Amino acid sequence: MIEEKLPPHDIEAEEAVLGSLIIDGEAIHKIAIFLKPEEFYREKNLWVYEACFSLYERNEAIDQVTVAHELGRLGRLEAMGGAAYLSHLVSMVPTSVHIEHYAHTVHRLSMMRGLISASSQIAAIGYEAGPDIDVALGRAEDTIFRLRRGESRRDFLHIRQLLRDFEESEIALPTMEGRVVGTGFPALDGILGGLQRSDMIVLAARPSLGKTSLALTIARNAAVEQKARVAIFSLEMAREQLVQRLLASESGVDARRLRLGEQTEAEEGRVTEATGVLSEAPIYVDDSPILRMVEIRSKARRLHFERGIDLIIVDYMQLIRGDGREGRVQEVTEISRSLKGLARELDVPLIAVSQLSRAPEWRASHRPQLFDLRESGSIEQDADVVIFIYRDDMHYSKEEWLRLHPDKEDNEYPKGIAEIIVAKHRNGPVGTVNLRFRERTVKFEDLGSEVPA
Repeated sequence: MIEEKLPPHDIEAEEAVLGSLIIDGEAIHKIAIFLKPEEFYREKNLWVYEACFSLYERNEAIDQVTVAHELGRLGRLEAMGGAAYLSHLVSMVPTSVHIEHYAHTVHRLSMMRGLISASSQIAAIGYEAGPDIDVALGRAEDTIFRLRRGESRRDFLHIRQLLRDFEESEIALPTMEGRVVGTGFPALDGILGGLQRSDMIVLAARPSLGKTSLALTIARNAAVEQKARVAIFSLEMAREQLVQRLLASESGVDARRLRLGEQTEAEEGRVTEATGVLSEAPIYVDDSPILRMVEIRSKARRLHFERGIDLIIVDYMQLIRGDGREGRVQEVTEISRSLKGLARELDVPLIAVSQLSRAPEWRASHRPQLFDLRESGSIEQDADVVIFIYRDDMHYSKEEWLRLHPDKEDNEYPKGIAEIIVAKHRNGPVGTVNLRFRERTVKFEDLGSEVPA
């Protein structure tokens, strides 16, 4: 007969945590951020910590009298052993100096119990008849990922706790640069406030307007200038092409000459220097041409845990493969929602490059509008930020442009000038920034000119 094992736990460590809190209520500030009431194994210990936690959330003192009163208010004082049990807890430790050690023990053992529970859930997934293997693996990964993040029991939080968490993050990371990845373009960052964590930023344009180039320029600026860790899913472009673009942009060498190996000796030196700069940049590239959303999520999670991620770029989202069971519009809707979910899950900004339909070409004004995205599922709805790229010089010759703008001079023709249109910004202003696009080196540069919305 197999001996039944008790789940991992340490009652003495639990009691030491509680005794430390009753002796020194201020010690809860050291552990409240990671130790939650449900992590206690013994129910009456959970009740005592819950009482301490409630007092903490109300900014009230924690001591033997207040804890007893709170337990009484909740109708649990007698059930957990009354004042005698609280006195027993106080006797467990002489001071609160080791509370973090005891709390980490309780937390670790709770995670082990969660792992046991997760293994049962994963086994159940394996026994279910007929699921797609990728779907099954995705569900299993979801189970472990929630456990890693301590979200197996994610629930409503009072606004007080949310405010406290925000204040703690402000203290830990006092400057914007420490918390937010910038685009590297001051005028654009002035509108966006940088790329905010958990935001999905849709970067959309018609073909050949520089969507990939702008995404790569932002990736380069983030990784080289800010040392941000960038993950790029390049579904359209092979990694060799992507590297050539990055080298051309960094070195200033013509991309075509670089591709054909026709650099001069001086240019070779610049390419070597650019190679040194980029090799130190924390940029990670996956150029799998056919990826399903479950694979993107799995790869991003793995990289996030192994290396850490500060920014994800997906180029481009319409190339993500659907399951084939529904129409393409519905598939794109599911992909869009999944990308937004991934940004929230990993708490990083995610740039989703998107191809626009021909609709803008048929209008008198070729500038893209938000409704141009509405044919593509729920992209507009899911996006926190929508950025369009528009160039007059791609639609009008100089002669045509001057006829449309009779008040302009020849030298004002916007050759190589791209309008970066922030058409949607869920938490801030919209507006337009002009950038120069260097086609030879496939690089965007900041002009510093902003046109308010």
